[in-house]
Amino acid sequence: MPFVATTPVEKMTGPYARRWWALIVLCLSLLIVVMANTSLIVAAPDMTRDLDLSSSDLQWVIDGYTVPYAALMLVLGAIGDKYSRRGALVTGLLVFAVGAVTGSLVDETGLVVTARAIMGVGAAVVMPATLSLLVAMFPRGERVKAITAWSATSGLAIAVGPLIAGWLLESHAWGSTFLINVPIAVVAVVGALVLVPPSRARDMGRIDYVGGLLSIVSIGSLVYATIEGPHFGWGTGPITAAVVAGVGLLAFVAWELRHPSPMLDVRKFAERPFSGSMIAVLFFFFGTFGAIYYSTQYLQFVLDYGPLETGVRLLPLAGAVVVGAALTGRLTPRLGVKAMVVTGMVIGTAGVFLLTQIDKGSTYPVFLAPMMMLGFAIGLSVSPATDTIMASFPESELGVGGGANDTSVELGGSLGIALLGSLLGTAYRDRLTDLVGGHLPATALETAKDSVGGGLAVAQEVAKNPAGGAQQAQALVDAVHEAFAHSIARTSLVGGIIMAAGTMIVLAVLPGRERGAKPGSPDAANTPAEQAETVGSV
Repeated sequence: MPFVATTPVEKMTGPYARRWWALIVLCLSLLIVVMANTSLIVAAPDMTRDLDLSSSDLQWVIDGYTVPYAALMLVLGAIGDKYSRRGALVTGLLVFAVGAVTGSLVDETGLVVTARAIMGVGAAVVMPATLSLLVAMFPRGERVKAITAWSATSGLAIAVGPLIAGWLLESHAWGSTFLINVPIAVVAVVGALVLVPPSRARDMGRIDYVGGLLSIVSIGSLVYATIEGPHFGWGTGPITAAVVAGVGLLAFVAWELRHPSPMLDVRKFAERPFSGSMIAVLFFFFGTFGAIYYSTQYLQFVLDYGPLETGVRLLPLAGAVVVGAALTGRLTPRLGVKAMVVTGMVIGTAGVFLLTQIDKGSTYPVFLAPMMMLGFAIGLSVSPATDTIMASFPESELGVGGGANDTSVELGGSLGIALLGSLLGTAYRDRLTDLVGGHLPATALETAKDSVGGGLAVAQEVAKNPAGGAQQAQALVDAVHEAFAHSIARTSLVGGIIMAAGTMIVLAVLPGRERGAKPGSPDAANTPAEQAETVGSV
């Protein structure tokens, strides 16, 4: 067997011998792509202090990665299908590494956002390539296990990113959280060349670049409006972006319906297994990313945990993902996709609702059950939904399928952080104004209302001021803690209601298993995607 994998998957007469080793490379690539977002959860306070970031600056340091990541995945997945899926993976990892190196070296806000955008472009190439290569390499009978491992990696990265970043921040500057991605990316590039076989779509026609451009404009504008409008007000920019997104989406649908080889066959959304799974993924990551976003802020700002301590306390979430993934591999063939996806969404929704019990006296154990429920739900639900989505695409469109799945993930996460983050900020400002509005100078009050970090910084200044003192400073700290806990409870209520609505939609849209299928029967032995394709009772 040659050291470098050279035989294309399409020319193999049987399953690729080193496919499980290749899966490790794909999961490693996925890991750093997801970690690039989650590691900033614990690095944000240090970055805010060192770069003197405003709330708007910090939001765009985070979302400079998200916009190109979400907007480009569909198109770049199609290009990978056409020319080389492994080539796309390697290219994406190298672009990602360049962005990471740049981010570790710069010390100006605009350059950090630029570095994050470069990483987002690389991630948009890597993410769909990992999923399309996985489906191309694994035979149908093994694909469920492989996708379960892939999905579990995505869930693990939510907890592993903050842990590794926290460990680095104990003795290094925030730039180290960028730099840690580089050696992992290099290992993944070497592993891809050695273990991942070449793969491309057979008999694929010309790429629909017009449809691709319309998808970029539509998704990019939608994500921009979603981020900018709720946080910073619906001015000319966000409103224009929202209009462009709406018009672009209509134009995209009209073009795709007429094109003989569309970028994405929008008729697939009429298929209940596909549309139900896409909706499930979007709503699921909406609630999960939003809840983790503000829960980790509470651990850091209210409970005063350091970056490493915060990362360690997210580990139960990772363990719950593993347990959920192990169970879904056993139960999905017996119970079907609908049962697993809806059950996971119910558990995740209940976890978000539990966060409505947060108050200023809440300690870490109050967060433990919701975090474990969200992790368990990720492990239980994401794999069967992803497998169903990928099974909806022919071999020539696996990259597009991966792009569609991953766009749903990223769009859901972006909506969760943006919308729930906006509700969080509004509730915090209103509550803090009620508590201390008449006791602080106008300038200090505005700073304190900007964020929980700003409120604690004002309290430190009050403690240093002879006119204030320790007692008044502690009173302000207590008010900031109370306002933030109140905002989490209010936001979780809204987030839980939205997730509950999403669960009901998925329950109505996803088809049930075919009547009469019993465990051990041929129908029951089908893979999750094949089960979802049988339209039975709802």
